[in-house]
Amino acid sequence: VLDKSEGGFTVLPVLIHGDAAFAGQGVVAETLNLSQLRGYRTGGTMHIVVNNQVGFTTSPQYSRSSVYATDVARMIQAPIFHVNGDDPEAVARVGKLAFAYRETFRKDVVIDMICYRRRGHNEADNPSFTQPLMYDLIDAKRSTRKLYTESLIGRGDITIEEAEQALRDYQQELERAFTETKDAAISQPADAGALLRPQPGGEAPADYAGVPTAIPAEIVKRIIDTQVSMPDGFTVHPRLLPQLQRRAAMVEQDEIDWATGELLAFGSTLIDGHAVRLIGQDSRRGTFGQRHATLVDRHTGAEYTPLKTFNSPAAKFHIYDSLLSEYAAVGFEYGYSVARPEALVCWEAQFGDFVNGAQTIVDEFISSGEQKWGQRSGVVLLLPHGYEGQGPDHSSARVERFLSLCAQDNMTVALPSTPASYFHLLRWQALSPRVKPMIVFTPKSMLRLKTAVSAASDFTTGSFRPVIPDAGIADPAAVSRVVLCSGKIYYELAERRKAAGAVNVALIRVEQLYPLPAEQVSAELAKYPAAAQVTWVQEEPANMGGWPFMALHLPEHIDRRIALVSRPASSAPANGKARAHAAEQAAIVDAVFGRNG
Repeated sequence: VLDKSEGGFTVLPVLIHGDAAFAGQGVVAETLNLSQLRGYRTGGTMHIVVNNQVGFTTSPQYSRSSVYATDVARMIQAPIFHVNGDDPEAVARVGKLAFAYRETFRKDVVIDMICYRRRGHNEADNPSFTQPLMYDLIDAKRSTRKLYTESLIGRGDITIEEAEQALRDYQQELERAFTETKDAAISQPADAGALLRPQPGGEAPADYAGVPTAIPAEIVKRIIDTQVSMPDGFTVHPRLLPQLQRRAAMVEQDEIDWATGELLAFGSTLIDGHAVRLIGQDSRRGTFGQRHATLVDRHTGAEYTPLKTFNSPAAKFHIYDSLLSEYAAVGFEYGYSVARPEALVCWEAQFGDFVNGAQTIVDEFISSGEQKWGQRSGVVLLLPHGYEGQGPDHSSARVERFLSLCAQDNMTVALPSTPASYFHLLRWQALSPRVKPMIVFTPKSMLRLKTAVSAASDFTTGSFRPVIPDAGIADPAAVSRVVLCSGKIYYELAERRKAAGAVNVALIRVEQLYPLPAEQVSAELAKYPAAAQVTWVQEEPANMGGWPFMALHLPEHIDRRIALVSRPASSAPANGKARAHAAEQAAIVDAVFGRNG
């Protein structure tokens, strides 16, 4: 997706729709709404609606409230050409006119080709069951090809012999294409089948240590300097300036927070020659006022994006605030990531819960695109997740839903607990030759939690660790309970353990939920007595979060019984009352350490 100032639009997008889908699918309206927004412009898409009542079991009066199937396109004032599909010359003329409009104005245009469908959806379908009168007319009607051929012969444009030869040539081309396709499928290399159809049990652990994700200290300094070096005459908002200045202090004090760790990941990835695209409903500022990737001059309203300092012809930083869409917006980023596998392409939800609106894209493309079509995507979904008493629609990114879709090494699902862990994970996604979608459950309150910080050395050394050991246990033999957990709950457990002096409880963080890091978990458990109780602790209800997946898959690898501490099973993701939430959260911690612990 390019602006004209960056070299023009070199691809003509053509979308072919059915009439019922164009009128009935909400993603059409969302996609039309994308057409003139920054970050989504394609230079105009040509929409061709094959208006043949493909949804013939439902008549138009039952499938839309508008006169035309294409009326939804009027929302963006797109030209809509209604043309008779029985008139090939009119169709061709309209096609040229629509293309000329697109090239001149760089906007979407719609062709409503009104025609008919002679056959049913398949051999067993009989459209006359539901449309008897219309199909009486269609059955009696001669085909468009025959009518147009007779018209050309009658006008003297071609002879009968030329018409028959043209038909034979066309049929031969179809046969040739069919034969070539069949032969290509037969001669497909054996290893190509493995790519198109990943085999069950074929998961291989990602080689995190094999990809250099750490960066030199001088790169850290270069990136941080962009946060405090503004263009001449640019006035940063006075309440924002201290936040930017603190980023430099964080490095010196070895207390790098989440937003700064992400900044280092994006900046260093650009320096390494990989484009970075981040888009979402509030991405430039950050939903929680933490990112501030694009700054706005307090007096002039001019915009400045510091990381664009590292732009090169091959690798640019693109960050945009999107429209209030999940379905179409996530679909767009999925497609972008397929077309640009070398780029780090991220879509961020305002709250992780809102990805619900894109569930179709997750089910049909992100989780299964490689299995179905051999289509690879490295798209990253950043989903704010965590229980802070904000109610059932601002707590859970539905970890359990993503894990229920995981199989055959189809994607990475992670819940990192430190800025450095997140940093290495993003860098690995950009630099690794492994191309898989990645789901990252990002924090909310933890963004500013003073204990959820990383030292500068954590960025200049090391790599992503799917499992983080407990470094605070002096005597492993004294441990009677080993807690496995992910995300924010770790810090609440660690705080209680410190206050209680509970040296008998070990806290192991599972940063990667899928592919399941069973070997690493098993290796950590082996450090403690075999009689120690193993407990999975989570904020989410028992039927949600990581537990359903862990309970099903982890025991066979560790040969240990796993107990659960969580909220009770629930139909809603979270409680809607802050006081009740606090009581539930306290009960989780109490269940691990006891009320007096």
